[in-house]
Amino acid sequence: MDLLEAYRRSLAEFVDRVDQVGPGQWSDPTPCPDWDVRALVNHVVGEDRWSVPLLAGRTIDEVGGRFDGDQLGADPATMAREAAAQAEIAATHPGARDRTVHLSAGDTPADEYLQQLLAEHLVHGWDVAVAIGAEPRLDPDVVQVCARWFAGRVDDYRRNDLVRAAVRPPGDDEQDRLLAAFGRDPDWAPGD
Repeated sequence: MDLLEAYRRSLAEFVDRVDQVGPGQWSDPTPCPDWDVRALVNHVVGEDRWSVPLLAGRTIDEVGGRFDGDQLGADPATMAREAAAQAEIAATHPGARDRTVHLSAGDTPADEYLQQLLAEHLVHGWDVAVAIGAEPRLDPDVVQVCARWFAGRVDDYRRNDLVRAAVRPPGDDEQDRLLAAFGRDPDWAPGD
């Protein structure tokens, strides 16, 4: 599967999960111990907002604190949809994938950045799904794209404390293996 198609699907899947969050579920716990549903969604929406100027060649200093704080306002689902739509436009803009993206970790090829964003949407989409009791199965083709990419980066992510230590997956399911590599218990449920 093409990276751009996988990225688009990860965006859509994340937004679909956010659309399912009920009014009383925004403060529910997630598999990310420091974030409730709203904080987790705010984090991903912030990443989407950042991706637009970064994919256009801007630096972190040029963007400044524009995306600090609450990105969700009174209508989190609408804000998530709008941010994802803008991120998709930025990623598909002619020449965007040929750029170098200026990240805090250093200059990064745009395709590598899109892989990181794909993983962000995919894994955090699962986080939202299990937090609110929605269907947690992810697009298997996107899982495969993400798993292939992450296999070559998992040690760097762990060394830099970007993911928790891996857990042992309960079986041989590719989605469960990917979640476990990202430090998620594939059997996580609220109250765990």
